[in-house]
Amino acid sequence: MKMSTKGRYGLRLMLDLAMNSGSRPVALKDVAARQEISEKYLEQIIIRLSRAGLVRGTRGARGGYVLARDPQEITVGDILRAVEGSLSPVDCADCAGGPVCDRADSCMTIDLWREMRQALEDVVDNRTLADLIAQRP
Repeated sequence: MKMSTKGRYGLRLMLDLAMNSGSRPVALKDVAARQEISEKYLEQIIIRLSRAGLVRGTRGARGGYVLARDPQEITVGDILRAVEGSLSPVDCADCAGGPVCDRADSCMTIDLWREMRQALEDVVDNRTLADLIAQRP
């Protein structure tokens, strides 16, 4: 499974906010410059992060964004789901209650896809922004 640029850039954006905001909001243009990512693209990502309750924005000359929670309370999984949606390698592995396709009852690979989804979730749901910052070189 390959992560899209939204997931990768969303994680970089959140790490940048965690390391640079302190008590003041961080302007998206500053994040864009530091991370070498288009400000327009970051605007699309920040909307999703804001809707998920992971960041708060303030307007005005000194406006920008801050994390809505402490870095140790925000998991990589929170971020990836906010910007990517499901983390399943295939749609049918994401169904909680019932099958989403006519072949689910006889599908020989559905358990494999579900195990892959679970393995990925086990990693990203147990790693926080604070963990990643602590590991940086």
